[in-house]
Amino acid sequence: MKTIRFLAAILLVVTGVWHIALFFKASDDPDSLPLLIFGVAYALTGLLLFTRRKLWVYLGLIIPLTGMVAAIIKIGYVNFDLTMKVLILIDIVVIACCAYLLLTRKKST
Repeated sequence: MKTIRFLAAILLVVTGVWHIALFFKASDDPDSLPLLIFGVAYALTGLLLFTRRKLWVYLGLIIPLTGMVAAIIKIGYVNFDLTMKVLILIDIVVIACCAYLLLTRKKST
């Protein structure tokens, strides 16, 4: 359980930093603001996932799911470049980790 939480937290922090870097790369694009918003949300959620509160596990499930769905609706999956595909894959792994943590409900979470 600890390893799964750690994996989800690290992936969220890395993805958050990656989103923020992408924002600064394309900051002149008016559609890039969601990158900053989700980047900060991912990074904060990832950092808070290191604590043992279940609230952050729920947010670790909800925020990546929201970001992934928003990206698919806004950009469309067929228009994804390699970066977006990797970010979506990371979101899927984080969602799976957080769902597993919520479904097992052991005291070690």
